Amino acid sequence: MKDDELLARLRAAFRSEAQERLTTVSTTLLDLERAAEPEQQQPILETVFREAHSLKGAARAVNLNDIETLCQAIENVFGALKKGEIPVSPEIFDTLHESVGVIEEILSTLDADDGAPASVQVAPLIDRFKHLRDEGADTSQTPAEPATQIQAVQAPEATPVPTAVLEAKKEAPAPAAALPKPKAKEEPRPATVQSKPLISETVRIPTVKLDSLFLKAEEMLSLKLIAVQHLNDLRDAGLSFELWSKKQARIDSETRSLRNWTQKEKCFDGKVDNTSVIVNLLEFLEWSREYTQALDRKFRLLVGSEEKNQRRLGRMVDDLLDDMKKVTMLPFSTLFEIFPRMVRDISRAQEKEVDLVIKGGDIEIDRRILEEMKDPVTHLLRNSADHGIEKPEDRVELGKPRRATVSLSVTQVEGDKVEVVVSDDGKGIDLDRVKDKAVEKGVLSRHDADNLDRSAALSLIFRSGVTTSPIITSISGRGLGMAIVQEKIEKLGGNLQIDTAAGEGTTFTIRLPVTIATFRGILIKAAGASFIVPSTNVDRVLRLPRESIKSVENMYTISLNGKVLSLVRLADVLGLDPAGSRKNDADLLSVMVLGTGEKRIAFEIDDVLSEQEVLVKSLGNQLRRIRNIAGATVMGSGEIVPILNIHDLLKSAVRTAGAVQFSAPGEKEQACGEKTVLVTDDSLTSRMLIKSIIESVGYRVITAVDGLDALTTLKTEAIDLVVSDVEMPRMTGLDLTASIRSDARYAETPVVLVTGLESNEDRERGIDVGANAYIVKSSFDQSNLLDAVQRLI
Repeated sequence: MKDDELLARLRAAFRSEAQERLTTVSTTLLDLERAAEPEQQQPILETVFREAHSLKGAARAVNLNDIETLCQAIENVFGALKKGEIPVSPEIFDTLHESVGVIEEILSTLDADDGAPASVQVAPLIDRFKHLRDEGADTSQTPAEPATQIQAVQAPEATPVPTAVLEAKKEAPAPAAALPKPKAKEEPRPATVQSKPLISETVRIPTVKLDSLFLKAEEMLSLKLIAVQHLNDLRDAGLSFELWSKKQARIDSETRSLRNWTQKEKCFDGKVDNTSVIVNLLEFLEWSREYTQALDRKFRLLVGSEEKNQRRLGRMVDDLLDDMKKVTMLPFSTLFEIFPRMVRDISRAQEKEVDLVIKGGDIEIDRRILEEMKDPVTHLLRNSADHGIEKPEDRVELGKPRRATVSLSVTQVEGDKVEVVVSDDGKGIDLDRVKDKAVEKGVLSRHDADNLDRSAALSLIFRSGVTTSPIITSISGRGLGMAIVQEKIEKLGGNLQIDTAAGEGTTFTIRLPVTIATFRGILIKAAGASFIVPSTNVDRVLRLPRESIKSVENMYTISLNGKVLSLVRLADVLGLDPAGSRKNDADLLSVMVLGTGEKRIAFEIDDVLSEQEVLVKSLGNQLRRIRNIAGATVMGSGEIVPILNIHDLLKSAVRTAGAVQFSAPGEKEQACGEKTVLVTDDSLTSRMLIKSIIESVGYRVITAVDGLDALTTLKTEAIDLVVSDVEMPRMTGLDLTASIRSDARYAETPVVLVTGLESNEDRERGIDVGANAYIVKSSFDQSNLLDAVQRLI
C-alpha cells in the first residue's frame, strides 16, 4: 500500500478514536468543575491525564504535530494539578475547554487541508497554559465557583462512546483548594466516566452502508403490502362464488320442479324429443353446480394458504424492519454531548450561574431524526441560557435561587413516539412584548394584537422576525430561530408546544416519531385522486350537514366543539379540477380536520378509504421541494400515491380560504333507508374512520366507546347492525357479542367484529360467541366493511 493511502486510513481511524477521547475529556472536565473535595478530584484528574496522554501518542503516529503539542500541554497541566503544584481555577477550565474545541476544529478540517498546521490557534493556547502553570505555582488563591455545574453518570453498556446522563447538583459546592500530592502507595481510584474499550464483537461500519442496507430492508414493506393486496383480491374473487351459491340456492326448488315435470312427461306420453332440450339443460346445471362447488372448495384452500403465507411474510418483514431500525437507532445521549459545554460557555460569557439537568439519554431514536434535531434543541437551550435566564443578582432580588436551572429530558410515550422537553426557571416569555414586536414588524395590526388570546399570542414567536431579544448577538436576536425550529420539527412529523409563566419560566415540549421510515397514514380521495395523510395530523373525520357551514368575513367556517374552524376544499388547495370530485349528497359534507400544534383547519374531501402502514419514498432531486407534497408511497396495487405535507397544506389553506363556494348541492347518493349502525371502538381515530365509511353510503351511525357503552345504547336505540372492535376496556367485543346473543331483544342483531387479532383461534372465538362477520384490520379496507354491512343489514 502506498504511504499516502496508509496515512489516510490511519487518520480516518485516528479521527474516530479522537472523537471518543475528546468526548470523555469534555465530560470529565465538567465533572471536575463540580467536584469539591480533593479525594473526588483525584480520580477525575487521572482519567483526563490518561486520555490526553493516549491522544498525544495517537496524534504523533499520524503526523498531527499541532494536536500532539497541545495534548502535551494539557498533559503537563494535569500532571501539575495531580501533584498539587497548581490549584484548579476557572481560567484553567476555560483554556482546557477551548483547547478541546481547537482540537475538534483541526479534526473537522483534516480532509480539507490534509492536516495543515494550525499553529495560529495552538500557539496562544500553549502560552496560556505556560502562564497558568507559572502563575499557579506562585499563588494559592481560592478559585471562583464554576458557572455551570454538571454531574456525569457513566453511559449504558450499549453505547460505545462514553456519553453521559446529566443531573444538576442541588447544593453549591465548596471552593476547591490546591490538590494535595497523592500518597506514594495509594492506588488510583476509578474515574466517574471513562472510555470503554472496543470489544471484539464490535465492528465499525460506515453509516452510508447501514443507510443503504436499511433502505433495501424498507423496500421489503412493499412486498408485504403487495401480498396484502393479492389476498384482498382473492377474497373479493371468493365473494363471487358466495354470490353464485346464493343465486343457485334461490332456483334449486324451481330446478327440482322442472326435473320432476320432465320425468312425468317421459312416463306418460313418451315424447322424449319434446323434453330432451330441458333434460340436457338440467344436466348441465347439475354439472355446473358440482363443478363450481369444487372450484369454490379449491379457492377457499388457496385463500387459506395465501393467508398463512401473508402472515408469515408480514412477520418476517416486520421483524427485519424492527431489527434494522434498532441497528440505525442511537441513544439521545449522543446528541447531549455538546450541550453541557455550550451552556457552560454561554453562562460564563454572560456572568450567569446555571445548572444543566439532562435526563433520558438512554432513549433511542432514528439516527436521521437525531441528526435533524441537533439544531432545534441547540437553539432552545441557547435561548434559555441567553435571554431566558436572569442575572444572579436579579434572581436573588426576585426571591429565586441564585443558580438557575435549565432542564432537558427525554421520555418514551405512546410506544412509537418520544417527548423532548426543554424547560427553564427563568423570567418566562413576555407576551405583551411579543405582541409589540409583532406590530412593529408589521406582522399584524395593533387592533388584532390586542384581541389575541394567550395561545395565539404565543404562536407569534414562530413568525419570522419576531423576537424579544433587545439586541442582535451571535446567539440570538434575529427572530428567525423559532420559525426554523418549528419547521424542522414538523417536517419530521412532530409537533411543538409552549407553556410559559411570567417570572416562573418556559417549557418547550417536542413530540417526535421514533422513526421516519414508516408511519400510519390515512388514504383519502379528493378530486378523484388518491392521497395519504399522516394519521398523527388527523384530528377527526366527520360528515356535516351542508347547512351547518357559515360564512364569516367572506370565509367559510364550521363549528366544532365550540370552536370555529376555517373550511376549504382540499381539491382547491392542491390546485386540482374540482370537476373530478365525487359529488356529495345535498345534505352531508365529508370533512377531515387536520392540524399541527394549535393550528386546525377543516378540509372537504371525497372519501376516506382506509388506514395503513406507509413507506415514505423520496421524489428525487428533480422534485426535491414541491409545495404541499412531502413524498410518495407505492400501494400494494402498484398505484403511486402522494403524501401530503401538512405544514405546507395549512399555509396554502389560509390563502385559499374564502375562495370556495359550498352552496351548490351535489348529486344525492342512493339512500339506504333508515337503517342504523352502532360502531363500537375505544380508539377515536378508528371509530370516526369506520363511522365515516358507513355514513358515506347513507346509513345512520351511532358510536360507543366500549362494550358497556354499546349495551346501554342498544337499550335506548333501534339498532340494525353492530360493528365492534374486540379488545376494549370494561367489556370486550367478544363479551359484547355474547351479551347480544343472550338477550332475546337483540339476539337477531347482526354483529361484525373488526379487530387486529388475526389468528385462527381468535376467528373461532368470534364465531363461537355469535359474530356474523370477522374482519382483520391488517386487511381492512372500505369495500370489505361495506360489503359485510350491506349483506347483513
